[in-house]
Amino acid sequence: MHILVTGGAGFIGSHVCLELLQEGYNVVVIDNLCIGKFCTLEKVAEIAGVQLNVPSTHLAINTFSFRQVDLRDQNALHLVFAEFKIDAVIHFAGLKAVGESFGQSLEYYENNVLGTINLLNAMKFSMVKDIIFSSTASVYDEDCLMPIKEDCKLSVTNPYSRTKLFIEDILRDIHCSDSSWRIAILRYFNPIGAHHSGLIGEDPKGIPNNLMPYISRVATGKLDRLSIFGNDYVTRDGTGVRDYIHVVDLAKGHIAALEHILSSESEGICTVNLGRGKGVSVFELLFAFEKASGQKVPYQIVGRRAGDVAEYYADVTYAHKVLNWKAELGLDRMCEDVWRFQSQKGL
Repeated sequence: MHILVTGGAGFIGSHVCLELLQEGYNVVVIDNLCIGKFCTLEKVAEIAGVQLNVPSTHLAINTFSFRQVDLRDQNALHLVFAEFKIDAVIHFAGLKAVGESFGQSLEYYENNVLGTINLLNAMKFSMVKDIIFSSTASVYDEDCLMPIKEDCKLSVTNPYSRTKLFIEDILRDIHCSDSSWRIAILRYFNPIGAHHSGLIGEDPKGIPNNLMPYISRVATGKLDRLSIFGNDYVTRDGTGVRDYIHVVDLAKGHIAALEHILSSESEGICTVNLGRGKGVSVFELLFAFEKASGQKVPYQIVGRRAGDVAEYYADVTYAHKVLNWKAELGLDRMCEDVWRFQSQKGL
């Protein structure tokens, strides 16, 4: 089978590509490389022991192929579907920074929502009706009771999350209008970690928006100190608690979702939380990383950020029931793998 992975050169997408290759799937990646990096795909090919097919290589066997395509380019999209016999799509591509989305809301709607509509049109034209969508736990209302179940109230507070919720609604409407579509909507909590080889991991351009890459850059001296936003929450140590999941576990969740929607047991559409179902505080993550790396991470306590909540973690019962999947790698392993990746790419 040929699986099209949009945004496959990014942090999560690259790990999913690797899992797909190791499970015997043929993988076609499209990415405009505004966030993802081509060298990441080369590392995926190295780990998987395959050749990376780009247009200039003309490989007869296209186990792992890459085409630099922007989802806003409808003609380029249709050419990819014409070149490869795509069986299913895993959709990651899109802009993803919450803070940035406030100042660039139009760009977020154009990239994320319009890009997805173009993708779905290309799929429909080519009679491809199986898709897994990368959504986010930030579509849940801030007042949801913990742990968060899939049927909790939905409410968004920023343009990024709103684009994800819009796309979810589009996919639900598509399935209502044509039940032959098979769709999995996966709501991620907080992916961290890296592949155990140390060759691929999270390496954002510029100053990181997420906690773990920020911690790792402070540990290597590339940033001065970590700012912890509030230590007066009603939690076990006063810092915010979040559900961190190893990116390899998350990637395996996509394989489970793909197998589910392609099976005869699929109900046509499902929405599933992917997390560990356990909360980890900022201090717990920080101290675990210091233990794994042997480095001290200077920090300062600053004021709370608007919109932050004390605790946020998943109920993963449904994922285990429907996908027969659960996260297996713990916090220490997440930190060890991040440090190995950080060390190998150069301190």
